[in-house]
Amino acid sequence: MSGDQPHILLIDDESIALSNMSHVLEREGYTVTACENGERGLAAMQAAEFDVVLTDLRMPGIDGMDVLRHIRESTPDVPVIMITGHASLDSAVDAMKAGAFHYIAKPFRLDEAREVVRSALELRRIKRENSQLKERIQDISSRASIITQDLGMQRVLETARQIAVTDTSVVIHGESGTGKELLARFIHHFSQRSKGPFVAFNCGALQEEIAASELFGHEKGAFTGANANKIGLFEAAQGGTLFLDEVAEMPLLMQVKLLRVLQERELMRVGSTQAIDIDVRIIAASNRDLKAAVDEGQMRNDLYFRLNVVTLTLPALRERRDDIPLLAYYFLRKFSTMMERDLQEISTEAMQRLVDYDYPGNIRELSNFIERGVALTQGNKLDIEHLPQNLGSISVRVFKPEMAATPTTLKEQEREHILQALKLANGKRTEAAKLLGIDRVSLWRKLKKLGIESS
Repeated sequence: MSGDQPHILLIDDESIALSNMSHVLEREGYTVTACENGERGLAAMQAAEFDVVLTDLRMPGIDGMDVLRHIRESTPDVPVIMITGHASLDSAVDAMKAGAFHYIAKPFRLDEAREVVRSALELRRIKRENSQLKERIQDISSRASIITQDLGMQRVLETARQIAVTDTSVVIHGESGTGKELLARFIHHFSQRSKGPFVAFNCGALQEEIAASELFGHEKGAFTGANANKIGLFEAAQGGTLFLDEVAEMPLLMQVKLLRVLQERELMRVGSTQAIDIDVRIIAASNRDLKAAVDEGQMRNDLYFRLNVVTLTLPALRERRDDIPLLAYYFLRKFSTMMERDLQEISTEAMQRLVDYDYPGNIRELSNFIERGVALTQGNKLDIEHLPQNLGSISVRVFKPEMAATPTTLKEQEREHILQALKLANGKRTEAAKLLGIDRVSLWRKLKKLGIESS
């Protein structure tokens, strides 16, 4: 609102009606400026900011339609309520078509008037919040900023800034879709290596032989199809940062090779005997507990300690619900620009549905919802019918240790999470992998490891 109390402009050429309505609104706790004609009403609009305008439709000189047209041109976000007699209801309907928020017919009930004003103020509040969100998003640099107003997330970012200036190895832990690569880029941006390259690699996406070639490079003739020398991602990241996503999914033999590179700060390309010096900072990430992966024999203990100097844990989106509106508007702006649409708003009902959902796929899933909505929307507002129809009925189970008599194992939790994603994707592995934030090959490996049958 424009101040501590909503400020309402009331315009009516009937002095008794003006006095009575002023009294009613002031008793509701509103600040009221009362004007007895349209000329003074427009002058008041130039001198102060108002949250709602109530104006009589029929007035000598500047009438209610003139006031409405002026407000639509000068301050279109301010709701205008028309006050009209029975004889001019048709004109009131015309005013609604011209952009009036509502009309109140004389004689009116006080409860009706109060409710219409409350509704108009709520609309004004939502439009203000939307405008503020858009302004904040406009100021965000996509290269170095992470969109959040959550205190827990802000603490993570503060720690990330502190360690960014060092050259220590970092592990980022968080569920799929929480923005682990984005946080890695954030650290890189604030580091002394920011002018160097940032290179990302998914450790579970490729077979061992191909992964070795991608990371370390190869010499011509090293294997069938190696028709030329190729530098690996370590060399490509020289002077910068190498981000190893899903590091716990890396095969054990590859882990041995990676450990040697980290210890010796040098590598040999596949098929070569010549060592190459490496100057790269490593940031690793996983949606699993790396210590549990070590205990289960799926990750080398020495590699774990080499990587895990500092751990940053990203909260799930359901744990930072205050960020959902901010993120939703960011994605609305992003996809509207990409698709050359003119979407400006998300309806109250749609936003409430988005805020209430638990997001097993986290930010990536919210992004998918908004992208889908922008693609389906014809007007300038994303409404509830543009969201997935089953969004309101989806029930996502979130494991809470305090609710369980015997805590489930991480393996059981992972199994439950994957089964839920498959259910949401109607058994389609590619769609389930997107929800989980992994590629289809990694999902296949997890299904095989957990003994889950899926077509």
